[in-house]
Amino acid sequence: MTQSLSELSQQMLDIARKAGADAADAIAVDGTSLSIKVRAGALEQAERSEGITIGLRVLVGQRQACVSSSDSKPDTLVQMAERAVAMAHEAPEDPYIGLATPDQLATDTDTAKLALFDPTDEPDPAALQEDAARAEAAALRNPGISQVQSAAAGYGRRRVHLAATNGFSAGYDRSDRGLSCVAISGSGTQMERDYDFDSRVFQADLRDAEDIGTVAAARAVERTGARKPKTGAFPVLFDERVASSLIGSLLQTVNGATIARGSGWLRDAIGQQVLPKGISLIEDPHRARVTGSRLFDAEGLQTARRAIVDDGVLTGWTLDLANARKLGMDSTANAGAGTGSPPSPSLSNVSLTQGAASRDDLIAQMGTGLLVTSMIGSTINPNTGDYSRGAAGFWVENGEITYPVNECTVAGNLRDMLRRIVPANDGQAHLSRVVPSLLVEGLTLAGD
Repeated sequence: MTQSLSELSQQMLDIARKAGADAADAIAVDGTSLSIKVRAGALEQAERSEGITIGLRVLVGQRQACVSSSDSKPDTLVQMAERAVAMAHEAPEDPYIGLATPDQLATDTDTAKLALFDPTDEPDPAALQEDAARAEAAALRNPGISQVQSAAAGYGRRRVHLAATNGFSAGYDRSDRGLSCVAISGSGTQMERDYDFDSRVFQADLRDAEDIGTVAAARAVERTGARKPKTGAFPVLFDERVASSLIGSLLQTVNGATIARGSGWLRDAIGQQVLPKGISLIEDPHRARVTGSRLFDAEGLQTARRAIVDDGVLTGWTLDLANARKLGMDSTANAGAGTGSPPSPSLSNVSLTQGAASRDDLIAQMGTGLLVTSMIGSTINPNTGDYSRGAAGFWVENGEITYPVNECTVAGNLRDMLRRIVPANDGQAHLSRVVPSLLVEGLTLAGD
């Protein structure tokens, strides 16, 4: 493609206006993805995709419509714009939609400072296959491993450009590199599975393949002989690998789209204590070498560091422009958008205040209870916060891990649970969500 994404985005806007749009915004994305899987030392699957996707949102008065395509030929752009305008004429009026005003637009759009793109060459498929094979071989060296379900390596690169008729035009490049291994111990009905993985922006930061395979195998072997735990009320320690799901439930319920619909189990909680005093939940979209970072949102607003929860107190909602207008508030510059949908609230990077204790310290502190290392299914009442999830992990007696457990259910109420979390100090700084292991007292376990 000789035309730049910037030129393509502007061309979509010009055509939309000629088709009758009062205003419009456009997004153009091109990229490449490559994934390799090995099994039993041989190549099992290889996939490569590359291409361009474009999206156009048109506004006609207070009506809007979105269209998308993977074809960027001029004739297709004309057809997209004409179809979008026709659709908008039939759409219901929405008094809250509209582009940002020019004075709201970001002035700093140089995303290079965030180091979101690895400029080194795309890895050769043979190199990815070698990494996956090394991870598999490392897992199989553990005598307790009966098989490796999968070992995979992947690479992705994207270029994105956003433009709108209010004058905004900016883009960024992103890359990612990943490696994973899933190992199985035992056989028949006694099989247990566990995994390890790593994903980074830069190839140089990725953990070694043998380390990933070794850890996946050790975790699977530790789960050998799992059985159901006791039923009753016990403390539960959510391992770092799953603890972010608890915080994710909080983030979901304070999403402005949820609140604007009148739902959400924290819909009345601004200014109230939702986490223990001393614990904050910070969004920082400007962390370098982290996949979730961004200088501007999908509506062209400048992003900034903010406290979602400050010293345990909920400060506000996560908002894009439309939902902010519905709620009589200002956008928090959290708009996200795909090529086929209008903007909606989304988050970048979040970090929970870490504690002083290690995970082992919290295991000793909890006495008797459950350490959860994996979860399946989810039943969460969006209005009350009642919570129930399938879990597996390890039973703890007198502050020591005694045996692996599976097929149990953890239940409670999220509003109560989050107010009594005790964080460990093991959050991983390179992740977009930095959440340490979390101890919660008095949850209901359903096992034997």
